[in-house]
Amino acid sequence: MNIIVTFILLSWLTNLGTSVSQNGKRYVEDACSVTHYRDLCIRSLASFSNTAKRNPCMWARAGVSVTISEAKRVAQYLIRVKKQRHMRGKNRVALSDCIECIQDSLDNLHRSLDVLRKLSGRTFDAQMSDVTTWMSTSLTDEETCLDGFEGQRGNQVRMLRSQVQNVTYITSNALALAAKLASTGAGGINGA
Repeated sequence: MNIIVTFILLSWLTNLGTSVSQNGKRYVEDACSVTHYRDLCIRSLASFSNTAKRNPCMWARAGVSVTISEAKRVAQYLIRVKKQRHMRGKNRVALSDCIECIQDSLDNLHRSLDVLRKLSGRTFDAQMSDVTTWMSTSLTDEETCLDGFEGQRGNQVRMLRSQVQNVTYITSNALALAAKLASTGAGGINGA
């Protein structure tokens, strides 16, 4: 008798775990449905499923947080490349400009996250206007970095462009999540 009860309990717990993971998968897929780079969004934000669930504010914050982490990683990579002194001439100038662009992007991303953490129903529209403006500016800064290497060749340039391009994709996704939050109105602060 105890074996049967144990078996039923284990079966129930296994199904419950599957149900929870399926819900988590649905949450992130639903959140990422508004993004341009959906698969990247799902991969980069899947770990937030159980906390964000269906809350557009939490998804926007998660998107910006992941973007900040990735932009910081790329900024460090660019600084290492510059210290190696392998890039010369036009590429070296473009690299310096790129580092500055990524730093500007990070500043705007941090400003956005700060506001997303302090959203208020009374000032929601103005706050979200600021956030989407700053996020758009971040994306423009990152694209400006890429423009500096337009037409340039070499393995180092290809690797650098790939790293920065990935940040633009993640930033684009975060911007889409912020825009989704903005479209929900102040009701999106605590979940929709």
